[in-house]
Amino acid sequence: MTDHALPQPGPLVTAWRHIWRKERPWLAFALILLVVIVLDPGQLGPSLEKVTGALVSIAPFLAASILIAAWAGATGADNLIARAFTGAPAMMIMMGALAGGLSPFCSCGVIPLIAALLAIGVPLAPVMAFWLASPLMDPSMFVLTAGVLGMEFAIAKTLIALGMGVLGGTIVHLVIRAGGLRDPLRAGVGNGGCGGAKVRAPKAPVWQFWQDPARVTKFRVEGTKTFLFLLKWLSLAFLLESLMLAYVPAELITQTLGGNGLAPIAIATLVGVPAYFNGYAALPLIGTLMDQGMQAGAGMAFLIAGGVTSLPAAIAVWALVKFRVFALYIAISLGGAFATGLLFHLWTLL
Repeated sequence: MTDHALPQPGPLVTAWRHIWRKERPWLAFALILLVVIVLDPGQLGPSLEKVTGALVSIAPFLAASILIAAWAGATGADNLIARAFTGAPAMMIMMGALAGGLSPFCSCGVIPLIAALLAIGVPLAPVMAFWLASPLMDPSMFVLTAGVLGMEFAIAKTLIALGMGVLGGTIVHLVIRAGGLRDPLRAGVGNGGCGGAKVRAPKAPVWQFWQDPARVTKFRVEGTKTFLFLLKWLSLAFLLESLMLAYVPAELITQTLGGNGLAPIAIATLVGVPAYFNGYAALPLIGTLMDQGMQAGAGMAFLIAGGVTSLPAAIAVWALVKFRVFALYIAISLGGAFATGLLFHLWTLL
C-alpha cells in the first residue's frame, strides 16, 4: 500500500490562517466599519475621527508602555520573576503576588512560565498568587490605566491585583494544609503542586543591553510586536467606544450600572467574564461607561473579573490543573472582583 502525502495548503489558505489566528482584531475592525457603512454611513466619519483622536491623545502613554515591554525583554529583567518562588510559604505567596502584579507579562505570555513552574514542582499556592495578579496589572497596563482612567484608578487596581494574589495564594495554601487539592495537576504536566522542588537560578539581567547587538535586535522586535498588539486592540476598542457613545443611551447605563447599591457591582462582575476580551481594549470602554454614569466600583469589578477570568488565563488554568483547582480559581476571581469593586466604590464615596 502506497502512502500518499496530504496536500499542502496553498499560499492563500496559509495567509488566511495567519490572519485569522493573529489579526482577528483588525478583521473585527474592518467588519464593523463595513456594517456602519451599510447601515449608517453618516457615522463612519465621526467614528474614524474618534479612533484617530483617541490614539493621538494616549500616544505618550502608549509609547511609555511599549518602551517598558521592550526594555524588559531586551535586558532579561523578566528572569528575576523566578526569584519570587523561594523561601517560606508566606514569603513565597507575597513575592508571587508582587511578581505577578509587576511582571511585564500579558495573560498569554505568562502561560509558559506558569506551566514550567508547576511542572518542576513549585508549590501551587505562590503560583496561584502569581497567576491571579499577573493578568490584572503590569507596568504597561499601569501606564495606560493612568492615562485612560486616572492615576487613582491605576494605583487602586495595582493594590487590588496584589491583594487578589495574596488572598488566592493564602486560600490555596490553607486548603492544601487541610489535606485538599492533592495532586492538583492534570496528567502529563509534571510532579509539581505541593512539592518543594527548587527553581534554577535565573540569569542576571543585562542592564546595558545596547552593548549587545542581539539584545538591541530583541528590543526592536519586542517594541514592534508590542506596538502592533496595542494598536490593533486599542483601535478596535476606540471604534466600539465611538459606536457606544452614538447608539447606547446614557440613561440605560445609569439605570443598570449606576447608583450606590450592590446590584451594579454584581452585574458588572458577572458581565465582565464574557464581555472582557482584552485588558488594554477594556480601558477606554470602561472609561466611556463611567462617563455615562457607571459607578467606579462597577467599573473596577468588571476589569478585575474579566482580567482574571479572561479566555487566555482561564484556558491556561484549565489546561494545567484539575477541575477542583479550576473551580476554586473561578470562585476566588469572582468573589474577589465583587469585594474589591465594593471597596473601591466605598472609597470613592469618602
